[in-house]
Amino acid sequence: MQQKHRRRHTFPLDPWGIRETGFDTDSHFLDETLFALGNGYIGLRGSHEETYTGPKGSSRDGSYLNGFYDTEEIHYPENAYGLARLNEFMLNVPNGKRIECFIEGERVDLLQGEVADYERALDFRRGIVERRFEWVSPQGRRIAISSRRIVCLAHKHLYGMQYQVRAMNFSGRVRLVSILDGAVKNLEAGDDPRVGSTVHGPSLHLLDLEQEGGYAALIQRTTNSGFTLVSAIESELSGASGTIGHAVHGQRIETLFDCDLARGGSAGLVKFGCYFSSRDFPEAELASRARETLREARLSGFDALCAEQEAWLADFWKQADVEIAGDDALQQGMRFNQFHLLQSVGRDGKSNIAAKGVTGEGYEGHYFWDTEIYILPFFLYSKPDVARKLLEYRYAGLPKARERARQMAHGRGALYPWRTIAGEECSAYYPAGTAQYHINADIAYSIKQYVEISGDMAYLLQYGAEIVLDTARIWTGIGGYAPGEPDRFCINTVTGPDEYTAIVNNNYYTNLMAQLHLRYAVEVAETVMRADPSAYARIAAAIELDPTEIAEWRRAADCMVLPYDEKRGIHPQDDSFLSKKVWDFAATPRANYPLLLHYHPLVIYRHQVCKQADVVLALLLQGDRFTLEEKRRDFDYYEKITTHDSSLSSCIFSIIAAEVGYADKAYDYFMETARLDLDDTHGNTCHGVHTAAMAGTWLGVACGFGGMRGYGGNLRFAPSLPRQWSHYRFRVHVRGQLLQVQVAQDGVEYRLLKGEHLNFAHRGEAVELTRARPARKLP
Repeated sequence: MQQKHRRRHTFPLDPWGIRETGFDTDSHFLDETLFALGNGYIGLRGSHEETYTGPKGSSRDGSYLNGFYDTEEIHYPENAYGLARLNEFMLNVPNGKRIECFIEGERVDLLQGEVADYERALDFRRGIVERRFEWVSPQGRRIAISSRRIVCLAHKHLYGMQYQVRAMNFSGRVRLVSILDGAVKNLEAGDDPRVGSTVHGPSLHLLDLEQEGGYAALIQRTTNSGFTLVSAIESELSGASGTIGHAVHGQRIETLFDCDLARGGSAGLVKFGCYFSSRDFPEAELASRARETLREARLSGFDALCAEQEAWLADFWKQADVEIAGDDALQQGMRFNQFHLLQSVGRDGKSNIAAKGVTGEGYEGHYFWDTEIYILPFFLYSKPDVARKLLEYRYAGLPKARERARQMAHGRGALYPWRTIAGEECSAYYPAGTAQYHINADIAYSIKQYVEISGDMAYLLQYGAEIVLDTARIWTGIGGYAPGEPDRFCINTVTGPDEYTAIVNNNYYTNLMAQLHLRYAVEVAETVMRADPSAYARIAAAIELDPTEIAEWRRAADCMVLPYDEKRGIHPQDDSFLSKKVWDFAATPRANYPLLLHYHPLVIYRHQVCKQADVVLALLLQGDRFTLEEKRRDFDYYEKITTHDSSLSSCIFSIIAAEVGYADKAYDYFMETARLDLDDTHGNTCHGVHTAAMAGTWLGVACGFGGMRGYGGNLRFAPSLPRQWSHYRFRVHVRGQLLQVQVAQDGVEYRLLKGEHLNFAHRGEAVELTRARPARKLP
């Protein structure tokens, strides 16, 4: 409903990267996010190697480890039973990116001298950030500096840097200082709940440090979670001979390299860094693992790691690339989003993907339902091995989910936390957190989708079935039959996806997803019982499953209340939604968006106003349950009252707009999503990227314009071509095969890139595709 914020700075439209051609301190915080690098475990914000002085020299620098956290007790001025007690938050860990350069005693400071020929670029195909510039010191000395940085996708714990300096108009002493700085802390959240955590005191305490030759390491321990962390760097002078020195300032370790350069001469620094924590390995092994990792990196060399990175990414793009011809800005946004998703996602089964990835402290590094509903589909169809790891993470969280269920008065079953890192419920505002019980159904939905599309029955038997069955119990725990109406199963006092409408009865999305969950639980029980009786016996014993529960799930699903308003011909968001007055959008200043920052929650809750897609999301996830006309009526109604204050919203509206024939709206909503971070349309990308919206861009192409659906594991397509494009192409993995879909003005081509035979539907027509014979269809 409101006009979004737009960033002033834009990048040249390169389809395979972003590039800035001037040193711009006004967009500094934002660019630290956009130029961040990661590998799913390590995340390094895109700060420069050097530090700056002056009012514009501040930074929101950070180095993060996915799944590495500390805890603090949540304090409530007014307490209540069952409220979340412990907050887990991602830590800003020691900074190994820092390099200082001195020429004849003058420190290179881009805010004090003159900067010329500046350029910095992030290459999506090589996974590297490169930077070059010339700097003239206050005393007139000119130096050329170039740097390269990678976080290794093939090596979980490793990153590397190369820093080169050249004396342009002088001869003299150059000092390069390689720094490992452990005196870091998390940002203060202030009044914006989306920003980060407010941590009382340091969270990492020094146990020991090591410094020998070019090696330096900090050994620290978290305050409350009790994890030990070893952060280490290995630095080496290259291209010149010189001397080495050492300095320690508290938790800041410096390795100093001095050399003399003649005019035109150059010297460089190669630096490798790593992190090892006791979340992954025994504490006694951490130091030796760090030393060995850096030794191997030094022997391999920086260029070899870069070549390995490029080969790794080439394989990814071969499977996942989305090509769009006709809109250069969109093509850049599309690949930027895919690249950052890959950088942000945990691939070890012990970590997940945070709302801000590993690019910033927004939302404290917490994992939400974003993973299952928005992000997992991208990996399921683009890199299914990663999708499996995300679901293995949920299995690892089952014990904590069972504990949470007991806290919430459920004698049996498992209730997943709304926001968490290691399984603890961290939502201190329960109306928009704990009350979102649909998280259980979202996880079950993702397991169903994964098993049907991948064909991975082994996952279902080993992990998924136990999750689906134990979480299904919660619905019969919180729901019940209306008095005197044994055919009406109601779910009361919950919050659906729309966080501007809280604590309601029979939220349509929640009830519809709960119904699917219950029916899938019945199906899973019967499937496992038939396919592997011993596995069923094991699972039933582990969760003490009573056969009568399965019959009760079936009955509850069949009697589920799904609100419908006959007069308007729409699905009300909940029982009371249509009885509220509509928010006065005309009288709401643009500056008052997002509403959550300017109005008390109760004010918002009393109105018909949506933060994000709720019923409209249900139209996508279970679209086979609705007619096209029902979808159109729901879309028309909810579009008028949705602010899209959540970054999760526009992509869903784009997909449904495309399906119901609103081509222009579909494109406008899609563009809002595709460049949300590059254009900073929500004004908070400085705190980290929006991973769900990034995945929503891919959904917009495949499910929106491509019309792809996978109901019941049966793929169907109904492609359309936006008038702004000449063609587009995407690829999807289906049960071990790789299908390419290309949509152009003269028709649609389906081609098998991997596999021999695939059945699917094109606009309702059955297609039997073979590797040898692509299929072409009319537009």
